[in-house]
Amino acid sequence: MVHGAYGTVRGVEPVVRSTLTKIAAYPDRVGQAEDVVWERRGEDAFLSSHRVYSSGTHTGVSAYGPPTHRPFSSRTIATCLYRRGVMEYEWVVRDEYAVVEQLGLDPDAVARELAFPGWPDRAPLPDVLAAGETGPRPDLHRAECEHALGLIERVWNQRMLDEVTHFVARDVTCDISRGRTLTRPDGYQRGLLALLAPVPDGQFEVRDVVAHASAPHGGVRVGVVWWFEGTYYGAPAYGPTTGTPVRLLGSSQFLFREGRIVREWRVYDELSVMAQIARSRGDEPS
Repeated sequence: MVHGAYGTVRGVEPVVRSTLTKIAAYPDRVGQAEDVVWERRGEDAFLSSHRVYSSGTHTGVSAYGPPTHRPFSSRTIATCLYRRGVMEYEWVVRDEYAVVEQLGLDPDAVARELAFPGWPDRAPLPDVLAAGETGPRPDLHRAECEHALGLIERVWNQRMLDEVTHFVARDVTCDISRGRTLTRPDGYQRGLLALLAPVPDGQFEVRDVVAHASAPHGGVRVGVVWWFEGTYYGAPAYGPTTGTPVRLLGSSQFLFREGRIVREWRVYDELSVMAQIARSRGDEPS
């Protein structure tokens, strides 16, 4: 099962088809592994949050149309459950808005042409630190995990923006969608406000957590998979508001130093939100 920014697919064949299509469109594409945050899940499985920085050139026909022969770069976070060497479950989030923008295409026009199958309903998780969507997890790096979840609940969900300094360091850096990098707590606040403003009633729900300590990679890192859901009736960032629900799949990786978050990589695809809004207006293909 693979949850992506535009819906859920099951089985091997959809993954093979989409992979072949991407290779044909971007044959020189390189996916550079930036970090893998992972933890064991029982005796025969592990969950990994794999952050990848990709670059290449659009030289073949893609989902967005004929080749533009333009270069692109973007970030992906894939969170995968492997059991006995076989992937069973995945959330994959790519910043496709950044790709479309760099290819010189109109994001609004592209969003109107994207099919959007959607996702299945989700069961509630009473304690994501004990058991996420992929099952029970070990009690690793609890202080850092609770710290990351506290940031999401207090600052992201409850909008206690003044408390951001309780969670992040003075010199925090945060990479978000469209290749934007934010610095210092006030930059972190502005980036969050930009995400919330179009969907002011939106709430974040964490579906799984993974934590790992590695000195060569900076220390303790915590990865989370989250959904953001609300109503598009705030700032018209994606065209005239519709008052309709939207859902955004995202992943974050947090790097800790001395008990504070010093770096966050937050990956989500605003093109997905635009596709949902286009569908609500009736101008997206089924």
